[in-house]
Amino acid sequence: MENKRVILVVIDSVGVGELPDAKNFGDEGSDTVGHLYETIEGFSLPNMEKLGLRMIDGISFAKQSSPVGGYGKMAEISPGKDTTTGHWEIAGLKLPSPFNVYPEGFPDEIINKFKEATGYDILCNKPASGTEIIKELGVEHMNTKKLIVYTSADSVFQIAAHEEIVPVEELYDICQKARKILDEYYVSRVIARPFIGTSPENFERTSNRRDFSYYPIGKTVMNLLDENGITVAAVGKIEDIFAGSGVTVAVHTESNNDGVDKTIDYMKTIENGLIFTNLVDFDSKYGHRNNPQGYADCLKEFDERVPDLMAELKENDILIITADHGCDPMTPSTDHSREYVPLLVYKNGMTPVNLGVRGSYSDIAATIADYFGYEYDCPGASFLGEIK
Repeated sequence: MENKRVILVVIDSVGVGELPDAKNFGDEGSDTVGHLYETIEGFSLPNMEKLGLRMIDGISFAKQSSPVGGYGKMAEISPGKDTTTGHWEIAGLKLPSPFNVYPEGFPDEIINKFKEATGYDILCNKPASGTEIIKELGVEHMNTKKLIVYTSADSVFQIAAHEEIVPVEELYDICQKARKILDEYYVSRVIARPFIGTSPENFERTSNRRDFSYYPIGKTVMNLLDENGITVAAVGKIEDIFAGSGVTVAVHTESNNDGVDKTIDYMKTIENGLIFTNLVDFDSKYGHRNNPQGYADCLKEFDERVPDLMAELKENDILIITADHGCDPMTPSTDHSREYVPLLVYKNGMTPVNLGVRGSYSDIAATIADYFGYEYDCPGASFLGEIK
């Protein structure tokens, strides 16, 4: 059997306009990429535009061009707008019901179990900005060793701790204990948020973040490939999002550029399989902080790396660039937004094609299974025949 590879890059939170049900999520008017084109002077993404970004049906920033790839957008059918829900759907799983969220903070029942299991007391226990809460409570944490526990509009139990007060490996162990407790409460992720610094003025979160996810509820296309001896290489937080399920090899990253570098490293060494990458800086550094200029600059930085990815493509490689939700930095909310996500596809020698508006993120999973020649029951429809 000939070698085949799919390089799947999720540019985290890069949405391309509100979904029809966005108002049900408080996200009416959200348009992550469209608002950047509209307001950031001189903003352009020439390499993704070459693939067809501005030719996608129904986007606000449309412009005629001569693309070389396949282009479209995908609707999310799972009930949510978070990282886990989006990635699981990309991999072939539709979430049957939304993960539980705690907009008023976690109940005493959960907190008491957490304290008993870990031996630590806590600070905060409310929705908060991760950068602001360490400014507010970082010194008290350092003085008392109490953990900073907070959440957001997403289903997340986040634990911030100074690396010199609670060593990173100890923080990971604490998160593992929290994960066991929170499985019972259908919470999507426990997130370790280590930080460094000596005062609120220079506290800074580090790249040692780790996500401890709810175990996938069914068989993903990653499991399908792995069970059939096909390599699944995870780059960035992919391994965490899927709790290691269906992952053959994995590497974590320090930044978007590092993520692209490590994706290319796998492209140089893996002959056959799926390389699945998450690039999170758009979301974590700029979307949640409502920083449109930073978001725009981060997107342009990634766009400059797209030719590096394309240069490594072999004859039987497919490159797919997509996202998992939106996070519009120009709306009052600092949370994720319920949006369509882009679908950009490239294969050497392909004929440019409009892939239209896809009914589910799982169209990617269906296409991957189709490409490797396996039957796979998922909510998506393969677009392989459209790009050959």
